[in-house]
Amino acid sequence: MYTRLPAEESTIRIQRLQEMLRDHAYSGCLVTQNVAIYYLTGSMQTGYVYVPQQGEATYYVRRSVERAMKESVVRTVPLGAFRSFGQTLAAAYPEISRSGEPVRIATELDVLPAQLYLKLVAILNGNSEGRIELVDGSAILRRLRIVKSDYEIHRIEQAASVVAEALEASLGELREGITELAWIAGLERELRARGHIGLMRMRGYNQEIMTGMVGAGASAAEPSYFDGPAGGRGLGPAAPQSVSQSPIRTGEPILIDIGCCIDGYVIDQTRTAVIGELPADLAEAYDTAELIIRRISERIRPGVRPSTLYAEALSMAQGAGLGAHFMGFGADQVRFLGHGIGLEIDEWPVLAASFDEPLEPGTVLAVEPKFTFPGRGVVGIENCYLVTEEGARPLTRTPEQLIQIAP
Repeated sequence: MYTRLPAEESTIRIQRLQEMLRDHAYSGCLVTQNVAIYYLTGSMQTGYVYVPQQGEATYYVRRSVERAMKESVVRTVPLGAFRSFGQTLAAAYPEISRSGEPVRIATELDVLPAQLYLKLVAILNGNSEGRIELVDGSAILRRLRIVKSDYEIHRIEQAASVVAEALEASLGELREGITELAWIAGLERELRARGHIGLMRMRGYNQEIMTGMVGAGASAAEPSYFDGPAGGRGLGPAAPQSVSQSPIRTGEPILIDIGCCIDGYVIDQTRTAVIGELPADLAEAYDTAELIIRRISERIRPGVRPSTLYAEALSMAQGAGLGAHFMGFGADQVRFLGHGIGLEIDEWPVLAASFDEPLEPGTVLAVEPKFTFPGRGVVGIENCYLVTEEGARPLTRTPEQLIQIAP
């Protein structure tokens, strides 16, 4: 199915962005990143979107103009010569070229390459001696996407259903001796056949993610650069995360941390499996993870601060004597419990000590309590929840339970 963004979705998003621009006294916002361009226009062709503080937004497209014209639901025009972009923008939005006070235009400095930033500053200013300033609007754009519309929630729900169906279809192939790589290849086939686009987008610099991470025993607990509680051994130094060529053995925990992307929107889900029985201490750790996710899901509601949810989960882990293993181990522990999710897998808010802005209805959270045991494996669980006025509504479809497979 080829889904187009409804025009009313774009209109609401742009209006909300313009309210934020006025609150910060920014003249406009120059959007450069593919995901944000898609969020505002419904197209992901190469170019720039300019959103003025008031008035109509414009999508300036370098390539492919023809496709952008078909997909975009905002005013769409060819970019033309990049060196003339400043003049093009000033002609369409004369307020940014008038003499007087400096013009502050927000943009995504958290993801904009430095070289392109310098070029844009020079091109936008022309002969105006630096009067136009590109300021960091990344927080505005990330906050804009925290609250999801019904349209967005429906796509995340579709992704959750695909993950549940694909996992169920693949568990029959999970047996002793199969490698992590061989098993996830079958799982990925099931995901793709049901509409998964084949990638999961991340915003973090130098952070990448495959469809998921399946790790059994020691390979799951291998330290990794990936900014999460478990990265996996991977296939080598050039891909130091996710699955390895290690065979899956009886009695070791199998962490199945997988996602799916439908129409750009992602779901993130983790289940723990074992062939046979888990060792008693790892089984207790898994039970603690379930207790944490149930307690936190009961506490999720509008007005609650993400930092308090993280603190409560950490306290529960420490109370169970598992603080040293919670969300990683040693220097590789991460200091969060979960994260927002939507077009990117690492959206705001983060369930971490530094996030104190209260939760709002329409926020989608991935909550992922996990415990890492070096040389032995990782156990845990991850669900996605929608924040509603009544509390947390689960979006994840796969049952909450340890998956036990007969040897």
